Amino acid sequence: MNEVKNDPLLKHVFFSLLSTIHEHIHCLYKLSDAVSMLDMLLSLANACTISDYVRPEFTDTLAIKQGRHPILERMARQQPVSNNAYISEGSNFVIITGPNMSGKSTYLKQVALCQIMAQIGSFVPAEYASFRLAGQIFTRIGVDDDFETNSSSFMLEMKEISYIIHNASDKSLIIIDELGRGTSAEEGIGICHSVCEFLLGLKAFTLFATHFLELCQLESLYPNVENQHMEVQHMRSGDTGVEQVVYTYLLKRGCSEERLYGLRAAEMTALPPSIIQEARTIASKVSQQLMARHHVDPESHRQRALYRLATRLLQAARNSRLDPDSLRMYLKGLKNQFESELQSAGPPAAPGNQDE
Repeated sequence: MNEVKNDPLLKHVFFSLLSTIHEHIHCLYKLSDAVSMLDMLLSLANACTISDYVRPEFTDTLAIKQGRHPILERMARQQPVSNNAYISEGSNFVIITGPNMSGKSTYLKQVALCQIMAQIGSFVPAEYASFRLAGQIFTRIGVDDDFETNSSSFMLEMKEISYIIHNASDKSLIIIDELGRGTSAEEGIGICHSVCEFLLGLKAFTLFATHFLELCQLESLYPNVENQHMEVQHMRSGDTGVEQVVYTYLLKRGCSEERLYGLRAAEMTALPPSIIQEARTIASKVSQQLMARHHVDPESHRQRALYRLATRLLQAARNSRLDPDSLRMYLKGLKNQFESELQSAGPPAAPGNQDE
């Protein structure tokens, strides 16, 4: 450029060239759009060709069979663990619990990425995938603070969750990870409970990962809440007899039964054993006091089982593509599951007890 400025002849040629190109600048913009579109289509075609992807369907249900994280699948040295996902109008709020490092955050991001890939026209990493078109996708993930606005991690949490509450609709997909851990346990549980109750009033599909096991009680209060957890296994070493935690990264039904898993993570550090042992003793006493307060009404279990059966039958009537024999087997399985849930709920209360 310095040579152009110093040489009048080169300067004249340069500006003449710019003037000529300027007349056809719209062609360059169209060319840029065409090249970018071609690049995107080639990328999508390449992804579904070299990878085990499937073409998604669009229904009123989010159902993913053996879904995988698209980025982790490319970067990991080993094949990542695949998981299922199912969210419907009758069960649109999923609470996910599990220990640290069990895979909760990865699972949430996996579902969100699959939803985005499907809506941009891409195949998705799964054996089967069905999605409900989402008007918006809201996420609350991460605990970073912001020193530029003098906002703590908890303040950022509140700002993000406030934006979600004011803008979410019935057609939204909401992903929330570890809300309320930037403050005390009591306040965190209270905020999470209030936010959950507000979102339960919407028909938005919500995935809510948390360490607050108290939130699992929402399943007994609201029929559209479903508890799930990331499974872990406990194994003892044959030589030392020390118990070890094995992360399976598999999503299972129900609330996590793991307790004091934060202390297990602390044991992997250089904290003195005496501190960890005292912390375990105190935490066990507090946990026993909290668990003694919880009581679930058997009638709530029966009502929830009936609600779940009705929603599954409604989904089958709307979207089933099974042949008659397969549909008969599916309905028989629903019947057996319903009877099993009724038995686990226990006998119904006597009329006299209900009046009391």
